Amino acid sequence: MSKTIALLGSLDTKGVEYGFIKKRIQERGHRTLLIDTGVLDEPALLPDIPRESVALAAGGEIADLRTRRDRGEAVAIMGRGAELTLMRLYREGAIDGVIALGGTGGTSVACQAMRSLPVGFPKVMVSTVAGSDVSGYVDGKDIVMIPSIVDIAGINRISRTILARAAGAICGMAEAVIPEAQDHPLIAASMFGNTTRAVEAAKAVLEQADYEVLVFHCTGAGGRTMESLVEAGMIAGVLDITTTEWADELVGGVFSAGAARLEAAARCGVPAIVVPGCLDMVNFWAPDTIPDKFRERLFYRHNPNVTLMRTNIEENRMLGQILAEKLNASQAPVTVLLPLQGISLIGEHGGPFGWPEADRALFDSLREHLRPDIPVVEMECTVNASSFAERCAEELLKNMGLTR
Repeated sequence: MSKTIALLGSLDTKGVEYGFIKKRIQERGHRTLLIDTGVLDEPALLPDIPRESVALAAGGEIADLRTRRDRGEAVAIMGRGAELTLMRLYREGAIDGVIALGGTGGTSVACQAMRSLPVGFPKVMVSTVAGSDVSGYVDGKDIVMIPSIVDIAGINRISRTILARAAGAICGMAEAVIPEAQDHPLIAASMFGNTTRAVEAAKAVLEQADYEVLVFHCTGAGGRTMESLVEAGMIAGVLDITTTEWADELVGGVFSAGAARLEAAARCGVPAIVVPGCLDMVNFWAPDTIPDKFRERLFYRHNPNVTLMRTNIEENRMLGQILAEKLNASQAPVTVLLPLQGISLIGEHGGPFGWPEADRALFDSLREHLRPDIPVVEMECTVNASSFAERCAEELLKNMGLTR
């Protein structure tokens, strides 16, 4: 069955390359929809949706952008316009996939637009920056990033291969048939290596209750993705056992999920349980990447590429307050569970990160700032104890039952 693939990008500077991809897609028997986001010269390829329409969607005028020649402003307006345009096309059922090509500016515009589309919708980005850290462009969405290898500046021996394969990729994604299955309500769970046993045990209880559990690795991107799915209305409950990303956000680690972490369930009225799991650690890469100001702190080498730093008493006080403030906005039932004998595998009392005073500062601060009607369950065990995991699952099931 023929599909419609959106081609999104600057048709003034990348017209030849988009023409090449357009032809490859049409050779597969699919339709194309060209959306122009260029602002300077006239398009080298006739668009189906002109740049004027894209800019107008964001309240801008191409003539103004061309006159001012402010690249930052142009990227912002065209990015927003492309986002609104793609969202409209998706809602109308007019497109089955999207592909884009670009350097830093083109990648920014296209990825902003692609991030507005739901998980599972085919998205391919051929980019000059795809071989580096692209978390700022992808931000937890399932955008397939393909390194362009050479600059996107004409068709040559290298680009011909890369672009042809990219065209094949978006066609294959759009053609793919998703097998039908009996779907169960979804629960989102946060996990780290240091809370794996807890999450796996709680997951088993929830699956026996006919829920499907999606587990997100708390590496920044994982937390952002989890929050975005909650906001999209796909999640029935949140098993937030591992809130470690807030330690990285506060202290400056590499796995921050941003300042909005813990807000989606509270704001959207999704039942949850929250545990300060792994807030005893901040993540850095290899030891030689750790900022000098932390050199005297306590570290644990998780693997050759990841080094953990123990959070101190003052940081834990601040983390307790932050968690409480986020949860105080909750519009659905939420329960806090505290494992008093350790909040991570290595943070168990007597372990490498065992520091009861720091844990106590976290717990006391959380209780002090938490809304009085939010229940707090304290258990004399570690976060990975089976009894704690089972209680987490039971409390979440109870909270979800209260919203039915």
